[in-house]
Amino acid sequence: MNITFKLYATLATSLPAEAKKNQITLSVPENTTIMDLIDKYNVPKESCHLILVNGNYTPLMSAAQTSLTDGDTLAIWPPVAGG
Repeated sequence: MNITFKLYATLATSLPAEAKKNQITLSVPENTTIMDLIDKYNVPKESCHLILVNGNYTPLMSAAQTSLTDGDTLAIWPPVAGG
């Protein structure tokens, strides 16, 4: 199955080199979870502040139990500061 994986700000450095504009389409096995991708791409868990699957919030504590499906878009943001 194919999913779109997006990482924002400082997390984008965890994407493979062939990623374009902070995202990549990945072919992943059925039942792949959010945590599977976080682990595979060495995304620092402590920096996964906002996780969205198709625009819907998923807390980090649910990432290991949340399976992705074909066509999903997984987007992860780090904490943001500023003013």
